[in-house]
Amino acid sequence: MKQFIAIIFFLTGSLLNLQAQTIPEPPDPPKLVNDYSNILNANEENNLESYLVAFARETSTQIVVVIIDELETSISDFAFKLGEKWGVGQGEKNNGAVIILKPKKGNERGQVFVATGYGLEHLIPDAIANRDIVDGEMIPHFKKDDYYGGLAAGIQVIMDLASEEYTASEYQERAKKSSGGGSAFFLLFLLFFVIIPLLSGRRRRAYSPGRSLPFWIAMGMMGSNRSSHSGSFGNFSLGGGSFGSGGFGGFGGGSFGGGGAGGSW
Repeated sequence: MKQFIAIIFFLTGSLLNLQAQTIPEPPDPPKLVNDYSNILNANEENNLESYLVAFARETSTQIVVVIIDELETSISDFAFKLGEKWGVGQGEKNNGAVIILKPKKGNERGQVFVATGYGLEHLIPDAIANRDIVDGEMIPHFKKDDYYGGLAAGIQVIMDLASEEYTASEYQERAKKSSGGGSAFFLLFLLFFVIIPLLSGRRRRAYSPGRSLPFWIAMGMMGSNRSSHSGSFGNFSLGGGSFGSGGFGGFGGGSFGGGGAGGSW
């Protein structure tokens, strides 16, 4: 009997160890965008990384993107365990979010999950994460194999909600009222705040040579059909001259309590 119990404990421990091995080690050096599937090109990955780093520096909220080919457990379980293992967010605030993306390949369905730390659960309710961020913003892009656009659209809403640019209910109202008028606004903004200053030789920090166009402008140029929040990216300060230099400093040890939502296509 004792031998039988010992075998059970051994097998249980082995299974737990095997499950733990499916969670990759934190990146070294630390990164917020981790594409193990290589579905993003270098510019796309760098753009996402730069803006997530800038957002983390300004707000202390850390949003991690992990793209993988295979899952040995449920995507939600993988997201929560990765968030805990890596310590995404700040320990005293638990203000981390993890986006796990498994691209669609062959006959396998694509999957995505957004996990929120304890400190973000009241700002990003599960219903909003499911219906609006995942189903409304991300998956429409993913169905077209536009993984960059889908991640960008979802990240935009997460950032705005996390920094309290608007509440979850206000986001829903904006989404309902969105219309084609946003395109005209975008063109006017692009003309007066980007093209004219560039032609007149004004050197603005956000548009200095060698840097990519601001993230939301790049998304607009890609023809992204997002809600009325599309132009709000960049409302936070980029932290002065630190943007784009020094990389991501590391994770702070945040905890996850099971908040979040996902979907498939």
